[in-house]
Amino acid sequence: MNLSRLTIRARITGGSLLIAILISIVAGIIIFTQVQRIVSDGQVRVLESVEGPYLTALNASGTDDVDPPGADQLVAVVAPDGVARVNTLPDGLAAELDTLLAWPNETRDITVGSATFLVRVTAVDTSAGQWHVITANRDELEASVLNQVAMLLIGSIAGINIAFGAASWFIGTAALSPVGRLRRSAATLVSSPGKEMLPVGPAQDEISELASTLNELISQLRTSAERERQIVSDASHEFRTPLAIIQTQLELAQRQADTLPQMQADVAAAQRTLARLSALATSMLELSRIDAQATPGSSTTKELATELSDAADRGRQRVGHRDIRIEYSSEPTTEIRTVAVSDADFGRVCDNLVNNALAAMGEAGLIELSLAVRDENVVLRVSDTAGGMDEAFVPLAFDRFSRVDGARTGGGAGLGLSIVAGIVAVSGGGITLDNRLGEGLAVEVIFPLA
Repeated sequence: MNLSRLTIRARITGGSLLIAILISIVAGIIIFTQVQRIVSDGQVRVLESVEGPYLTALNASGTDDVDPPGADQLVAVVAPDGVARVNTLPDGLAAELDTLLAWPNETRDITVGSATFLVRVTAVDTSAGQWHVITANRDELEASVLNQVAMLLIGSIAGINIAFGAASWFIGTAALSPVGRLRRSAATLVSSPGKEMLPVGPAQDEISELASTLNELISQLRTSAERERQIVSDASHEFRTPLAIIQTQLELAQRQADTLPQMQADVAAAQRTLARLSALATSMLELSRIDAQATPGSSTTKELATELSDAADRGRQRVGHRDIRIEYSSEPTTEIRTVAVSDADFGRVCDNLVNNALAAMGEAGLIELSLAVRDENVVLRVSDTAGGMDEAFVPLAFDRFSRVDGARTGGGAGLGLSIVAGIVAVSGGGITLDNRLGEGLAVEVIFPLA
């Protein structure tokens, strides 16, 4: 049977009932064994009570005068000469008298024909010699009592297990009813999405904890979905504007350009806009790759130091005619450590931070890049003298498509710091901004050692 097809309630009930049956069987066997021992001990005590007066009389006088037993008492008193002075044993047992005398002071079961007897033989030493007192009792009474006890146990165990199974079913139903409510509430949220949450019961139990955890998940999913809708909306806006500009510039070049230089100028303007559009698409693809990346890359501190110098060289090539210095430094280390970021992603972080600084910089200034190992982290610091960032924009600096009017705009799409933040988040690091309004901005990025 495929248990996975059963409901949780059925599995709880079935498992509980199976355990109850096993416990009941073990308990029944123990109880029956104890009852059997008690009944057997009772039979022996009956035989002892029957032989007691004879043992007393023989020990007191050793006389040949032996009183007859009571009604229905099976007794044989054998004198030292082998003659039975009293014998009320059945004929089958009486025929085995010599055999019985061979194991004195013992109690055992003897089967004669279809009847079974519990027989006790006791030897008594007197002045006249050794007497034997033989007492017997039919086992039918013991068997009858044990059969009744067995039937009672079987009936009781069956009734208890049936009641236990029914109780388990109802308890499982009551315990799982909040889960049913959660499922129905979840189905309602699926069919008609809104701001409602799953109901959390008043009991502080596992189900209420599950509902709270699911509500947190739903909240995160809604936030993520809203963020994705906002990104799609922003991306559509960002793409629509340059596409409209390109279309207008090409139409002007086609319809209104009277001379070849004028047409070339319009086409060149369209190419610049197309380049901006291509850069935007590249940045969005980069963000998509970062969002899909589950594990960070890996590189060494030596590779990062090399990438830092290359990033500084790439930045110098973009300076152009301006008097901007780009300097870098890295602390020397004798031990090569592994860092939780690939050298390619580290290069993107450096390039984006340098590009932001260049976009905010005027005709002259200084950009400094430094790399150091601090505790169990590698720290990248990029600072500039571009006058800093508007304080109101600092909390939004890492949001996608976030831009601010003023020095640090540069006509970008507002994705540079978002890419940096995404790479840092995948590596498990952190990023902070040290904004000095009127002086410059310093960005400190921390990558943990692997």
